[in-house]
Amino acid sequence: MFPKTFQKLIDHFIALPSIGPKMAERLVLFLFKYDKDKVLSFAEDLQDLANNLHFCKNCYHIAEDEGLCSICLSENRNREIICVTEDPLDVISIEKSKAFNGLYHVLGGNLTVMNDKEIKKLNFDKLIERVREEEVKEVIIATNPTTDGDTTALYLRRILQELPVKITRLGRGMPTGGDIEYADQITLSSAIEGRREM
Repeated sequence: MFPKTFQKLIDHFIALPSIGPKMAERLVLFLFKYDKDKVLSFAEDLQDLANNLHFCKNCYHIAEDEGLCSICLSENRNREIICVTEDPLDVISIEKSKAFNGLYHVLGGNLTVMNDKEIKKLNFDKLIERVREEEVKEVIIATNPTTDGDTTALYLRRILQELPVKITRLGRGMPTGGDIEYADQITLSSAIEGRREM
């Protein structure tokens, strides 16, 4: 029905979250009609995304090249507090709230199923290493207020409780079942300020 190149692009767009076949067709048609220089620039930016962006070696947030992210490199951050999130979009949302000035640790997901395979995929070991080796006094667990997020938070509490660190959880300014990524800045600010010890 479509030329091969057109169909391949549709397939790429369909693989993205929240994009169905109709929307994918519209997007590819839009790019086809779009200014050629802008399409080439878009393609270059996608190539840069694949080649130049990586996970931070320290906290697993998004970093340029293969080093540390701008948050880990900053000398203005409070290094005694680590906020643990499920993914980088949560870090970005919390940063927009301007309510937190510590460091982060991105798990790379949550415990949807409590088994060894799931646990190994997430960045728990590096978090334990950071708490042991850095001068961390508090770990804020900022997993989403969902069943999976709560399961992950309980697991984190269990593996951290033997270490000399205060463990807190975001306050329930966040609605149960919600996503940090979609929370507004005021809600996130109050959740950070209302965190409680676990």
